[in-house]
Amino acid sequence: MDEESWTGIVDVGSKPVVSREAIATGLLILSEEGIDVVANGRSPKGDVREASTVAAIQAVKETPRTLPHCHPIPIEGCTVDWGVEENGLRCTVSVRTHWTTGVEMEALCGVNAGLLCAWDMLKPIEKDPQGQYPTSRMEGIRVLRKSKGDPHD
Repeated sequence: MDEESWTGIVDVGSKPVVSREAIATGLLILSEEGIDVVANGRSPKGDVREASTVAAIQAVKETPRTLPHCHPIPIEGCTVDWGVEENGLRCTVSVRTHWTTGVEMEALCGVNAGLLCAWDMLKPIEKDPQGQYPTSRMEGIRVLRKSKGDPHD
């Protein structure tokens, strides 16, 4: 079959089950007021980091529903860490499993959903009088590290 016309999902059934981990990160650039609101827990919609953690975890678990070529994977662990930085809010997601395929897409989906939830919660603060977002943007979304362990782990 011609590779360009292939539309199936990759068969990972013959690959060994091994421990796998992926860590992804990204940054939501915010206005000074937005950073202050997050840092001091003053969002009118509630705790930004708490709600965005839930969104990130949900996205990790639902990755195959969003990305059609991703396999359903038993997620054994997921951590979501937040950092308030000089110019915004950083989300870092770590995902762990013992399976036949990696979890980097799950970690990336978690980061994106976490940052999008934070942006949504901060819309009243980040919008200018014309309803635009002159400061807000997501950037630097990437896989920091992925690892694959021994089949006997």
